[in-house]
Amino acid sequence: MTAKGIVHKYGDNVDTDVIIPARCLNISDRKELASHCMEDIDKDFINKVKPGDIMLAGFNFGCGSSREHAPMVIKESGISCVIAKTFARIFYRNAINIGLPILECEAASEAIANGDEVSVDFDTGMITNVTKNETYQAQPFPEFIKEIIDANGLLNAIRKKQ
Repeated sequence: MTAKGIVHKYGDNVDTDVIIPARCLNISDRKELASHCMEDIDKDFINKVKPGDIMLAGFNFGCGSSREHAPMVIKESGISCVIAKTFARIFYRNAINIGLPILECEAASEAIANGDEVSVDFDTGMITNVTKNETYQAQPFPEFIKEIIDANGLLNAIRKKQ
C-alpha cells in the first residue's frame, strides 16, 4: 500500500479544534464538514488540497478534544496520509479506526518542506521526498493495523472477518 502527493505542512500542537472548529460540528454532511478542515490556521487549505496529498506536522498532532471528526475531515478532504513527529494518543487511535494512515517520523517532519512531493510505502515505512530525492524511515504498520487501513476502517475490518 502506498500514497503519493504534495505536502501540506503544519507545526507542533495542532489541536482538534484547529483541524475542525467546534462551530462546524453541527454539519452532518461529511463533504461540507470537510470543507472547513484546517480553516482556522490555513484558510486556503481546502482549495489547495488534492486527492492523495499528504499532511505533515510536528509534535503532538491532534491534541485537544477526542472528537472523531478531526481525522475524518482530514481523510474526507483528500489527504492520503498524515506524517508527524508524534501524535496525540486519542487522535492516533481515531485515525486508525477510520482507516486514515498516519506515521511518526521526526526526520521526515524536519526535512520535508511545504509543497514537496512525497511518496510513502506503508509496508516498509519508507517515506521518499521525491522533490529532494531523500528517504526517511518510519515504523511500518503491524499486520493488524494494515488490515484496518486496507479495509478503510475498524468496522469494515471486523465485518470482513465475519
